Amino acid sequence: MSRSVPAIVILGNGSLATARLIQRSLPGALIYGLSTRVEGADVVYQEFGATLRELYTTNTPIIALCAAGIVIRTLAPLLLEKGVEPPVLVVAEDASAVVPLLGGLGGVNVLAREIAESLGIAAAITTSGELRFGTCLLNPPSGYTLGDLELGKRFVSDLLGGEPVRIEGDAPWLAQAQLAQDQQARLAIHVGSTEREPSANELLIYPKSVLVLVNEEVADLADAIRKRLHNANIAVHSLACLLASEQQMASQALRDAAVELNVPLRFSRADTVCEQLAELTSPPLTVHGDNGITVAVAEHPLDPSRIGRARGRLAVIGLGPGAADLMVPAVKLELTRANDVLGYETYVRMAGPFRADQVLHCTDNREEMQRARHAFELAAQGRSVVVVSSGDPGVFAMAAAVLEALHESRDPAWHSVDLEILPGVSASLATAAQAGAPLGHDFCVLSLSDNLKPWEIIEKRLALTAQADLAMAFYNPISRSRPWQLGRALEIVAQYRIAETPVVLGRDIGRPGQTLRVTTLGQLTADQVDMRTMVLIGSSTTRVFPRAQGLSWVYTPRSYGDKLVEIK
Repeated sequence: MSRSVPAIVILGNGSLATARLIQRSLPGALIYGLSTRVEGADVVYQEFGATLRELYTTNTPIIALCAAGIVIRTLAPLLLEKGVEPPVLVVAEDASAVVPLLGGLGGVNVLAREIAESLGIAAAITTSGELRFGTCLLNPPSGYTLGDLELGKRFVSDLLGGEPVRIEGDAPWLAQAQLAQDQQARLAIHVGSTEREPSANELLIYPKSVLVLVNEEVADLADAIRKRLHNANIAVHSLACLLASEQQMASQALRDAAVELNVPLRFSRADTVCEQLAELTSPPLTVHGDNGITVAVAEHPLDPSRIGRARGRLAVIGLGPGAADLMVPAVKLELTRANDVLGYETYVRMAGPFRADQVLHCTDNREEMQRARHAFELAAQGRSVVVVSSGDPGVFAMAAAVLEALHESRDPAWHSVDLEILPGVSASLATAAQAGAPLGHDFCVLSLSDNLKPWEIIEKRLALTAQADLAMAFYNPISRSRPWQLGRALEIVAQYRIAETPVVLGRDIGRPGQTLRVTTLGQLTADQVDMRTMVLIGSSTTRVFPRAQGLSWVYTPRSYGDKLVEIK
């Protein structure tokens, strides 16, 4: 059964050796270590409970090297519906025990046996049906699906009570199962794609052997497919994928239907669709065609990854300021499903760790348009591509370059790519949060780099922003090739702000070695700032007061009060 890459979660260095043993038996698995206790983990986390719950809700298999009770109490609020949970198991720190906890229908016992075998021990399997029969009848292998879980539970209960069973249809994985078989038995395991009424005496297992080819626009597509399958006496459970021509790749109706039917959506060139159908299996498929929808039924399960290709996906993501716990969950999920990751090398490394099958394309920070075009070329091939930015991708980062590349392109394959921009915590907002709320009222974000715009424009915007009494956030304040611009910018701002105006300097906020300093406009000089510093300059209403532990809080009230600092 296919599954996501597991997370091996440990709380201390004492578990690291066992975690490494498990990792060697599970290619791609990542070790998550508590930041204050573990050295050498692939992923560092700050809080055990929040991390475990995030992994669970993103359907990530969890291998926790700790006491079972800790995991149970942590995940208890999330245990709402049996059948949709990922595998969750615990392993003793000394590798003496492997105990499945959750995910019987997600393959937890299979995973437990794999781990136990790598450790040279026996897994503590407690599932009665699996112990008796040697397989989980309610969790068919990849390519098959169970018809009705609740009826299935009663069926297995009857088998555990001693009743024999007969097997109807092709079920090769049951050949080694320890089942009492009798062709005259009341109970039957039926394997096939024919639509059948559920019965307490039958365990219905459907092979994913049906393909639906959508030939033209059809209203209420998901319903139309269900009706077409019903008219052909074919179970919707057996639907393996939808196939359409590449000209339909951007169709929202197709995408919605695939989501509603919970099947992959694949595409092929219009002139090769018939050949695709003919070559899928031998003997040929049984084909039923009508009203823009063609249903093809194979004798055995189909592998959608071998049928046409997927719609390419391009996600432009923001990593936030650098700390893993400030990266939004949607970005983390996007990184796990990417085939290719593109970006400035420093940011790509920040986005890791990566699986061995993920391809990294690291480029210089000035090669934005080339990177954007390369991303579309990869996504147009049907790959899942991520373009990485630090902070937020729409703030002086890659989102604009990606959209510009698409705007300039006349390649229909590029415009058919599933493009999404995922936000991140920008450096200005991360710095402001560390200081308090200096951007709590109207503010303006400016880049002092004149690489892509004339310095005259920057000076004009600085003057107008300062006159408008907006708080300001300076990106790219200074560099070796631009050593004088910050000094000039401060001169312009000082024409409209008093020397006591609060200033916040945040360097590497969200990364190791971060520093935060509160000063004033009159005390600020260019030599206090480098390229990795975010400069926040307050407005006339920005206020400062001491914290209990040395630093100051800085905030800009949301309303103008009676006591305003003088505007020059």
